[in-house]
Amino acid sequence: MHVTAIIPARFASTRLPGKPLLDILGKPMIQRVYERTALAACIQRVIVATDDERIARAVRDFGGEVCLTRPDHATGTDRLAEVARGLDCPIVVNVQGDEPLIDPRMIDAAVTPMLEDPAIAMATLKAPLETWAEFEDVNVVKVVTDREGFALYFSRAPIPWPRDRQHLPAGVTPSELGMFRHVGLYVYRRDFLLRFAELPTTDLERLEQLEQLRALEHGHRIRVVPTGLRSLGVDTAEDLERVRALLAAAVE
Repeated sequence: MHVTAIIPARFASTRLPGKPLLDILGKPMIQRVYERTALAACIQRVIVATDDERIARAVRDFGGEVCLTRPDHATGTDRLAEVARGLDCPIVVNVQGDEPLIDPRMIDAAVTPMLEDPAIAMATLKAPLETWAEFEDVNVVKVVTDREGFALYFSRAPIPWPRDRQHLPAGVTPSELGMFRHVGLYVYRRDFLLRFAELPTTDLERLEQLEQLRALEHGHRIRVVPTGLRSLGVDTAEDLERVRALLAAAVE
């Protein structure tokens, strides 16, 4: 089954302007993301979706495929849907453009349930929460699932809250209690993605600033696949330096 990965990329960024073009050991970040995505076994095609000609030029320069989109999209999902309307593939993967260390196996893991079960319209990933600092960090999105692996809720708040946390054994970690962080990689049936982008925004989505809550509030199920693999998104200058150091160490 043909699977296309789309990488939304915008030049504007509050903390790191021009983030997709920042240099990482001789390559712009968008190229690092593109090349890692293309290594996934399930991916047949990779497209960068951007409204910025500077990013488009950089993608063409390294031989990648790019699609210029409208500049007025409110979200990355809207940009994704614009590109998907022109595709005939049944499955679309949304890979974040600031994940230069994305492990291709994470993409394969998220896509697998969609290949196995045609009833699943949307899938994503979760990874164990390793520390209580992560658990309490509002920038780390948490997810809870039902017994079949479908999302019950996503939140920036620490969920689920252990009522008797003060009585937990010393040294116990959130992961040992079955707590997970959400990994922002999404897989969609193309027809569902187009419908999802047209759904009106919802109260919880606006409150938490989490688009995936729109799907839940409208009654759609999201399959959440566990992974032990980790990536490192680049949101700050410190994140960028960590990525550079990790790649430099891997080359040595």
